[in-house]
Formats: sequence, structure tokens, C-alpha cells
Amino acid sequence: MRIISYNVNGLRAAMNKGLMDWLKTDPADVICLQETKAHRDNVDYKQFTDLGFHDYWFSAQKKGYSGVAIFSKQKADNVVYGTGHQVSDDEGRVLQIDLGDIRIINAYFPSGTSGDERQAYKYSWLDEIFEYVSELRQTKPNLILCGDYNIAHTEIDIHDPKGNKKSSGFLPEERLWLDKFYGTGWIDTFRKLNPDPHWYTWWSQRFPTVRAQNKGWRIDYINVTESLAPLVKAAAIYPDVKQSDHCPVFLELA
Repeated sequence: MRIISYNVNGLRAAMNKGLMDWLKTDPADVICLQETKAHRDNVDYKQFTDLGFHDYWFSAQKKGYSGVAIFSKQKADNVVYGTGHQVSDDEGRVLQIDLGDIRIINAYFPSGTSGDERQAYKYSWLDEIFEYVSELRQTKPNLILCGDYNIAHTEIDIHDPKGNKKSSGFLPEERLWLDKFYGTGWIDTFRKLNPDPHWYTWWSQRFPTVRAQNKGWRIDYINVTESLAPLVKAAAIYPDVKQSDHCPVFLELA
């Protein structure tokens, strides 16, 4: 199974920037997108189905905001929309599918960059998703949690750790949450195979040169429960795919 996770920062905009041409190269069997900012009925979804994908959508109630989607070559055995937490579900943040005995959870974690209120919500959301996946593991041990986490974990996951130590996305409390998360047996698949620094998945659009200079953050992940760790065959980041301010991340399971 090959999986891509990609925050497209607006699906229709990404499609206009060559997303479909890239998907025609067959980069993965399952494509998990975040921040779609669209509903199925206002996207030319036939472009995806023509490529052989089954399409699943969970959009925000607010138009042009948030939203997640999954495109899978294999038809899902089961689809779960949201987590049962109203604010998160109203914002279209979590979509799940079962493929055999594997549950893929596509999540768009909140950002706290717009102010204290959203940062407080981000902490609440982190507690909610931690509790949710911990409980889910009791009945479904083979989990993949992919998406835009909006957190850079360690100093090698951000180009300027000292300058960003008070920035949302690299705050001590957020990083400690990832410590706790990995401490319960989740595996950072990219770091499992790629220990080197300077691999990032997001670059600020406020400064046009930072992507060319690779001054970024690694905030997008495909993490798996430890039961799937022996199956991790390859993990990669694709900085040269440029339909968004993020880039895709990749996982292959044997």
C-alpha cells in the first residue's frame, strides 16, 4: 500500500496548478488531502474517478474553509466521518476509511497562529484526538494517522528553532504532546527511515524566497501504530511537488 498525505491549501487551486497531472504519474494508491476548502459538488471530482479513485469527502460547514478528502484505488470497507466532537466535525477535520484490517485516519489539525482563542482550541483538539485514537486502538490496532499536524516536533524539523521557540506550531506544549503521542507506541515513519535534518513540508508564503532557500517546517506526517512498523518499506517527502505551500509526504507499506 502506497499512501500520500498532502495539505493542498485549496483543492481547486491545486488542481489549477497541476495536481491532476501529478496524480496521473500514479504516486500512490491512497491520497489523503487536507485543507480542501471545497465540497464535492463544487469540484470536478470526475477527474479523480477517471483515474480509478473512489472518492470520500468530509468538508467544513463554512464554505472555503478546512475540509479533508480521501481518494483510494481500493474501495473502502467502511467510512467514518469525524470523531463525534462537534467543533472539529463542523470544521471537517477528520475522515477515516478502513481498507482490510487497516484504518487510515486523515486529519487536519487546527492551527493556533491566528490568536490565543484558536491556540486554546488547538490544545483542546489535541487532547480530543489523543483520547480518540487511544480508544480506537483497543479495537483497531492497525492505525495510520496522517495529515497536517501543524506541529514541528524537534529542532531538526524546523529551520530556525531558536527564532521560533515562541511560535505556534513549535511551542513546548505542542512538542510535548508529540512526545506523549510517540511515547504510546506511534511511529514517525519518515524519521524511522530518514534521520537527517533539512527535510521540511511547509514554507511560509509571506516570504517568497524561503522555499527556494529551504527555510521550512516539517509539520505533515504519516504516523503508524507499532503493529504496522515492521511493514514500513519506504517514507519520503516530495518538496519538488509545488501545488501548495505544503508538499506531499509518502509512505509505502510492504
